[in-house]
Amino acid sequence: GVFLFAWTLPMTRLATGAGGPPQLDGLFIAMGRAVVAGGLSAIYLWWVRAAWPRAGEWGDLAWTTIGVVIGFPLLTSLALETLPAVHAAVIVGLLPLATAAIGAWVHRQRASVGFWVCAALGSVLVMLYAASHGHGSGSGLHLQWTDALLLGAVLCAAFGYVHGARLSQGRPPEQVISWALVLSLPLTLPVAWVARPTAAVTAAAWMGFAYVSLFSMWIGFFAWYRGLALGGT
Repeated sequence: GVFLFAWTLPMTRLATGAGGPPQLDGLFIAMGRAVVAGGLSAIYLWWVRAAWPRAGEWGDLAWTTIGVVIGFPLLTSLALETLPAVHAAVIVGLLPLATAAIGAWVHRQRASVGFWVCAALGSVLVMLYAASHGHGSGSGLHLQWTDALLLGAVLCAAFGYVHGARLSQGRPPEQVISWALVLSLPLTLPVAWVARPTAAVTAAAWMGFAYVSLFSMWIGFFAWYRGLALGGT
């Protein structure tokens, strides 16, 4: 899961244009990848004859959808229209701490003081590094407004990870992310259609879009949610 997700930010950056002429719009990347993965999910759910979500699963499914289908892809795609992928990856390095904190809160788990101290210190180092290096040029302590988008993406992903992992304890993780994607189609499909590109797009940009659609938005979660369900959030 980590290996597949590690390519998400570089491939998203590639889809937006990677520092050259703008290619795919961030809104289209976020919604379009959910549409592609949602279509594949619908086929998969039909093929395995997956049971409909139970009454007690709708709340967790809603959080999963908001967090990893809508929030994280949208905010990171918008940020990566201007930010280098390496800088964005440093900010997203706060995601483990955010996931652990929200997981402890949702599951009412209590980690040791040493865990929280080390996690907090590591996160402070991440933020200091990101602020001092800016966008990869110059020095001085400064953050950009796009970094706020990335921090929002971190919170969205953390909530989506925690609630998706909880669902994965009761049904296969492939079905968890697939149901979240299918249920989001009434929103993602029309928005992606409106935001679709009207000019020619390079093959490299489409390649980046294909990766985040297939692996970042769908297959990566097969391993990710199973790992979180087995090992604990």
